[in-house]
Amino acid sequence: MDIKKTILPLFLALFFLSPLWGQEADFRAKYEGLDSLLNEKSFFGNHLTGFILFEPDSQRVIFEKNSHMNFIPASTTKLLTFYGSIMMLTDSLPAFRYVENGKQISIWGTGYPGWKYSKLPQPDIDGFLQKYETIQFSDKNWKDEAFGYGWQWDDYYYSYSTEKSPFPIYGNFVTFTNQKRVPKANIPYFGKVSINPDKTNKGVERQLHANAFYFNPDTYTETKSEIPFITSAETFAFLAGEELKKSISVVGESIPAKHKVFYGGALQPLWIEMLQESDNFIAEQLLLMMSDKQFLELNSERIIEYILKTYLSDLADRPKWVDGSGLSRHNLITPRSMVSLLVKIEKEIPRNQVMQLLPQGGISGTLKNNYKARTPYIFAKTGTVANNHGLVGYIKVDSGKVYAFAFMNNNYLNKAPEVRREMEKVMLYIKENF
Repeated sequence: MDIKKTILPLFLALFFLSPLWGQEADFRAKYEGLDSLLNEKSFFGNHLTGFILFEPDSQRVIFEKNSHMNFIPASTTKLLTFYGSIMMLTDSLPAFRYVENGKQISIWGTGYPGWKYSKLPQPDIDGFLQKYETIQFSDKNWKDEAFGYGWQWDDYYYSYSTEKSPFPIYGNFVTFTNQKRVPKANIPYFGKVSINPDKTNKGVERQLHANAFYFNPDTYTETKSEIPFITSAETFAFLAGEELKKSISVVGESIPAKHKVFYGGALQPLWIEMLQESDNFIAEQLLLMMSDKQFLELNSERIIEYILKTYLSDLADRPKWVDGSGLSRHNLITPRSMVSLLVKIEKEIPRNQVMQLLPQGGISGTLKNNYKARTPYIFAKTGTVANNHGLVGYIKVDSGKVYAFAFMNNNYLNKAPEVRREMEKVMLYIKENF
């Protein structure tokens, strides 16, 4: 046997394979380092945690923990609503449907949330309706409830729990500003605020079953109070009539087959408000607009079922999805389905554009004060309800790669800021090592 002929190929094989072994060992070390931050002995071992790190370009799962388990997604639910709106709504949104009869007009809401909502561009609804002598409003197409399934009843006077309605005005809430310790309403109709010396609230509050507002001048220090008002067809007709200086009557007519549409603003400002600021009101109304588009009725439950069957049937796991915003604790989804959703979104909108729409760590939206770095590296939707916090989106690591991830935490007893700090340690490790 020629020893040289035997040893030389073996030497060459070892020479060329050694970098691969080195790479494998390096990856194993990274993996074990990440696992040590997330395993049962870590901070995340005291509550239910699900995590998945996914490389979209290679379609590879890099790391996962409990990614098959269902979690309460909180406001990361808005990514489902976002995807539904991508697939179903166009850039020119119907603001209302109408039928003309000379100087009379009958109108039906489409769920469009923009009229008099200061956070959104304003279509000229006022100018269009001013030319009619008689205005009739019908909510016959409303097949929903003001509160979503599973919303907490005692959130009724918080601005994040604004009621849904067929034709919102002012965002369905009234703003009181503190003027020399006296609240002044931006809507004159709600301007009468009673004094309640038995309450120690710092702002204005509202009675549970009435649009009756009160405050305690001895404890009133809040600069601004945003309080949802109770919606109804009659309340809308009155408020809209006050704006237009016209009388609007409520009728019970259905939308006829032959009708016209008044188009409002563009879709992207609604996406930005919903994703950046986690605006629950916008999310719920977007869902209603999709229902209007598909069924000519406003029904959140029906349109969710339609989207699940038509556009989301291929998710890794079927979610339990009950509202547009994520206020409900009945929502359930797995981390790997969240990553599946991001992959589907990328097929419709370029990844860079999606990353710009999402909050950026240390820069914008709900991530403005977290995940700070010289260059933004986290682009993600947050979700928080008591004892539950999640983050779903993209991480751009030091090597230049972009990974999709879902990081979901349920049933912890810690304060949310502490959970976020520990999550940030994990994401920084990924940024620096992957």
